[in-house]
Amino acid sequence: MLHDEGDTHRLGAFLRDRRQRLDAAALGFGGRRRTPGLRREEVAQRAHISTTWYTWLEQGRGGAPSPRVLDSLARALMMTEAEREHLFLVGIGHRPKASAPSQQGISARLQRFLDAMPTIPATVATATWDIIGWNRAARLALADYEAMAPDERNILRRIFLDPATRAAQSDWEAVARFLVATFRAETARVGEDERAGELVAELSARSADFARLWNENDVQMTGEGAKTIRHAVVGEISFEFSSFAIDGRPDLRLMAYVPATAADSEKISRLCNGA
Repeated sequence: MLHDEGDTHRLGAFLRDRRQRLDAAALGFGGRRRTPGLRREEVAQRAHISTTWYTWLEQGRGGAPSPRVLDSLARALMMTEAEREHLFLVGIGHRPKASAPSQQGISARLQRFLDAMPTIPATVATATWDIIGWNRAARLALADYEAMAPDERNILRRIFLDPATRAAQSDWEAVARFLVATFRAETARVGEDERAGELVAELSARSADFARLWNENDVQMTGEGAKTIRHAVVGEISFEFSSFAIDGRPDLRLMAYVPATAADSEKISRLCNGA
């Protein structure tokens, strides 16, 4: 069920945003339009629900929708799997929300696993992008987390508020979008509402770029991808990164950054052997 007024607002905003992104002409709807995307009655038609009911959902009225209605809306709005999961979470909490454990840091066994990858930077991050575990390669290639206070290890804060971290990104906009979209999806998945709300308020007030990206309502799974950073010692390093679930800790994920080429591997080896 919807929990409070904030949940109804999030559901309505998410539906409205996805509706306005669709190409009406491509979906067979004609006519002149004052605003982009589909009209409410067109979404209702595609989802086989009444226009009045759909309008109420966008306005936060009428109570919680059923799982069947949410499924129909996800199909009507051509949502990705990540978007569909987010729709259920903000709509009815389709999955029971798991409270993030209060335990800080990582287990000794997990730390040994990280340390067993001497030339592959690896970190452990929370749903809110707080780095709570890392290996030596990550400290040398990505950031010296060991020298930072815990609050300084938050990747969102570093990307949006730290000029040096921003300058180190080969494609800052892509990295920022990825972080905000995964932050939105992951915090909803694990129920990190309080911590997420604090970060959103802080970053929205301090960074116009964060506020802009947050208001776009994107959601994305962490998954895998590629990134390039500018390192002060060895220059540009390109990585292929992958995210892994940590059994028993739904709030955490392990991120491994594999050097993309032999030249990138050589740069990491130089850092690890020379530091």
